[in-house]
Amino acid sequence: MIGFGYVRTPLGQIHYAECGTGEPVLLLHQTPRSWDEYREVLPLLGGTGHRAIAMDTLGFGASAPPPEHTIEAYADGALALMDALGLDTAAVAGHHTGGVIGVELAARAPGRVSRLVLSSTPLIDAEARRRRAGRQTVDHVTEREDGSHLVELWQGRAGFYPKGRPDLLVRFVRDALAAWPDLAGGHRAVGAYRMEDRLGLIRCPVLCVGAAGDPFAFPELRPLAGRLPGASVTVIEHGMVPLEFQAAAFARVVAAFLAGEEFAAALPWQ
Repeated sequence: MIGFGYVRTPLGQIHYAECGTGEPVLLLHQTPRSWDEYREVLPLLGGTGHRAIAMDTLGFGASAPPPEHTIEAYADGALALMDALGLDTAAVAGHHTGGVIGVELAARAPGRVSRLVLSSTPLIDAEARRRRAGRQTVDHVTEREDGSHLVELWQGRAGFYPKGRPDLLVRFVRDALAAWPDLAGGHRAVGAYRMEDRLGLIRCPVLCVGAAGDPFAFPELRPLAGRLPGASVTVIEHGMVPLEFQAAAFARVVAAFLAGEEFAAALPWQ
């Protein structure tokens, strides 16, 4: 059973959902989602002897807005949640934007992150920042009186979601509207992040997870893992952008990694 709560922090109230008891694992969502991205994952991980906690990043879901949309501010919120919940350490797993936040969290507080899972996480270096500069984000729409921007928002993501699953797009649109009007805040934060300065500060074991059907992030798996000496790698063969579609496979991979199971140290296509 999933439980819900708020914690009061110096950054404002932060909302989270959790399931299970045991060693904590903090789950960080992509932009512009919420804890709901992990709705299916929470009970699966919670049933493996872990306290699975999915937070709403500052500015998304039901959490307070950040002082500014930066990866550093989002990581401040994650640390504030850990402090408020009394978590000295936790494993961290992040998907897309959540993975970028996880990098900053593990780099900033290496003693507090026991293991790190980077799911569909882009490598943001100087070249990536150059490519993203000035480019419209996938969720860029202009509000219109007739509501047609809502259809545009749906259609802009539909090609990256599995066919026959409009329910997943409904959940995406609901989360997007909760973050309205600044849907691009999280995308801008990712595009401005200097990840290359932070990767070398990570001290915990890292697992890079690729979703083979994710056109945004799967090409980034090899470059990212290559910047993390000793990182393990695995691929979810039928995974896509929405984590809900691959929830069972994702939960199995995370649970196995947290239990100490060995994964390939080399990339699977080498």
